[in-house]
Parts: sequence; C-alpha cells; structure tokens
Amino acid sequence: ACLHAGVSSLLDTLQHPLRASIDELRIVLLQAVEGLEENIKWNSPNYTYQGQDRITINIQPGKNIQLIFHRGAKKLLLPSKPLIADTKGLLQWKATDRAVARFAPNTNFAEVAPTLTLLIQQWIKAAQ
Repeated sequence: ACLHAGVSSLLDTLQHPLRASIDELRIVLLQAVEGLEENIKWNSPNYTYQGQDRITINIQPGKNIQLIFHRGAKKLLLPSKPLIADTKGLLQWKATDRAVARFAPNTNFAEVAPTLTLLIQQWIKAAQ
C-alpha cells in the first residue's frame, strides 16, 4: 500500500500520539480495496473511491481512533436499513448510511484486519 505523502506530512506535523496505530489502519484501508485513494479532508486522512468520499479517520486527539464510514458530505436519501451487515458488531450506526468504528489505542490492527477489510469492501460496494 502506498501511503499518501501529504497525509504522512500532516501526521508528522501533528505529532499524533497514536501515529503508529493510525499508520497501521491506513495500510489496512489501502490494501482492502483496489482503487481506494488517500487524501486529506477535514484535516484528517480521508479515503475516496472513484472520486467519492467514503471513509475518514477521525484523528482528533482522544482516547480512541475513529473510522467514519459515510457517503460523502452531500445529503443523500437514507436507505431504509443499514447499508451493510456488520455481523461482528464493530460499527456504531449514526444513520442508516453512516457508521463509526472505534479502536482503542492498543488495538492490534493485524488481528482486526480481516474483519475490517470485509467491512471496508462491503461499504465501498454498497455506498455507490
């Protein structure tokens, strides 16, 4: 996975205390879906697919790393049920088309990568 230099530079500047974990999560994201691109949006690492914002890492200082699953900034018609099935209970739904996964600072991303990768793949497909 090729990490975006601008995102790395932003994290360098912020001297984020969870930098190593954030970088592990960035790699999981970029390896999950071919064509997922990393950029900066809302002063955080953001991931687009075919030019559309789909997932953002909330890096605001806090106890957890938050991965926001969304369909971009524009208001869209809400689906009647959650966009994807989350059999592992990793997601907290904010709306039927927006969810958050929270990770503790000591999360082993190698362990959660298979589950997270599947969720990312399902999200990108469903959010089209």
